[in-house]
Amino acid sequence: MALKFYSVPYAAAGCGLVAMVLVEKQIPFELVVVDLKKGEHKTPEHLAKHPFGQVPMIDDDGFILYESRAICRYLAEKYADQGTPLIPTSLPAKALFEQAASIELTNFFPLVLKIATEVIVKPVFNLPVDEAAIAQGMADLPATLDVYEVILGTQKYLGGNEFTLADLFHLHSVPVLIEKGHDIMADRGPNVTRWWKDISSRPSWVKLKAEGIKSVM
Repeated sequence: MALKFYSVPYAAAGCGLVAMVLVEKQIPFELVVVDLKKGEHKTPEHLAKHPFGQVPMIDDDGFILYESRAICRYLAEKYADQGTPLIPTSLPAKALFEQAASIELTNFFPLVLKIATEVIVKPVFNLPVDEAAIAQGMADLPATLDVYEVILGTQKYLGGNEFTLADLFHLHSVPVLIEKGHDIMADRGPNVTRWWKDISSRPSWVKLKAEGIKSVM
């Protein structure tokens, strides 16, 4: 039985992260499209599986899991022996990976989420946009990315010299923000620029952005 992936059909936000892991790890899956505009994520059937009424979510032969980062970790570890290694196995390397993943979640993502809520989410539901919140998020980002510049001056990726989920997680909303005219990665230091070009031009991500998310049975 193929893994069922409940998602929007385009590579964005948490759905995009999970889709990229599925591609990088070469995992067959069935896409179950959830139409957010029609409120399909708030139906009794969906809420019975995901009590917060969100996407993404997976059903792995009856095992239900939601929250994109948890799903990505689960898939990376379950399919560790195939596709791209996304979580290191040695204890020191894994500790550095977890450190990098924590940096993304606590220092980078909250700022991106603040901007993405206004630029991406609110327009979908015809809600008023808070331009001040966008400006504040943009103003706060350089402090974090300046630290990234230092870290990436001594290693290729955020968690070391190998691409991991910690890097992949940065694709959550940034590409869509760039498409909508809020290029939060522009005019950064050379190390951040090199790193961002690397992770955002991976063939798996380029294909997902161009073609959307499709079932792979």
